[in-house]
Amino acid sequence: MIIDLRSDTLTKPTQGMLEAMWSAPVGDDVFGEDPTVNALEQKLADMFGMESGLFCPSGTMTNQIAIRLHTGLQTEVICHKYSHIYLYEGGGIMSNSHASVKLLDGAYGKISPQDILDSVNPDDVHAPETTLVSLENTMNKGGGSIYTLDEIKPIKAICEQYGLKLHLDGARLFNALVESGESPKDWGTMFDTISICLSKGLGCPVGSVLLGNKADIKRARKVRKAFGGGMRQAGFLAAAAIYALDHHIDRLKEDHARARKLGEMLEQHSLVSEVFPVMTNIVIAKLAGITPAEMLLKLESEGIKAVKFGKDQVRFVTHLDFDDEMLERFEEKIIEIR
Repeated sequence: MIIDLRSDTLTKPTQGMLEAMWSAPVGDDVFGEDPTVNALEQKLADMFGMESGLFCPSGTMTNQIAIRLHTGLQTEVICHKYSHIYLYEGGGIMSNSHASVKLLDGAYGKISPQDILDSVNPDDVHAPETTLVSLENTMNKGGGSIYTLDEIKPIKAICEQYGLKLHLDGARLFNALVESGESPKDWGTMFDTISICLSKGLGCPVGSVLLGNKADIKRARKVRKAFGGGMRQAGFLAAAAIYALDHHIDRLKEDHARARKLGEMLEQHSLVSEVFPVMTNIVIAKLAGITPAEMLLKLESEGIKAVKFGKDQVRFVTHLDFDDEMLERFEEKIIEIR
């Protein structure tokens, strides 16, 4: 038995999802004629109380399209220094939008209203114009940490005060929502654009949706085309997403419960000095007396896969293909690693 905890992107479609994909009505989405894609975009827009949506191949694409919408030459994006848009999207902010970036610090990958306020550039010929604030929920490098609505509201107020756009990289937003119990519609009122990833905890094979107003999504469709993201009979993929939204949201709590138990196991291990607070489905273990490369080799020898996540950290991510039997197996094997 291989226990693969490298990422929640590793999931395979369930039987029900496969059946939904097989029976999906499709058309040409570049012409706007795929009924299943159109249904998915409207479904998510309605869930978040936003006007429109755009289905794309990946969360990187939806994030990069949003940045293109909200920036331009000689403008600047404010984000956390560990943000996915900065660390893991191939330098896209610069190469796609030619924008500058102001990186902020903050515990567990979250930035504060005061830090944002202090970082808005003055109207000065020497400085790029601040136009966009981007947040991430849950925060990957923060160990799946969560922003709450009460934390977002003062950030939104600052953006309104200074005429800034506010984007959300919602790579694991449903993980945050099932944990906090907050409403998607309330979140939709906070942001100009939201990227919703479907291929992580929700278990879809491919895809993300960018949400926003009709004008922004009309522009986004043109940017998607230029980025090479125009798909044809994409309804087969959109059908998987519709199925996931109907059947896989509430079960995210199971992933969180298993992650907490996994974190408790790691906290007791002699080779682990610290485990980040486990709030959702990501567990980050800080190592002691061993390098991540050495630890990963030991884990792999016991049939467990994880990833290096910094000079002294290893990350584990629970998902719908990681069940209680695998959790028990993990506990048995982790004890044997010395």
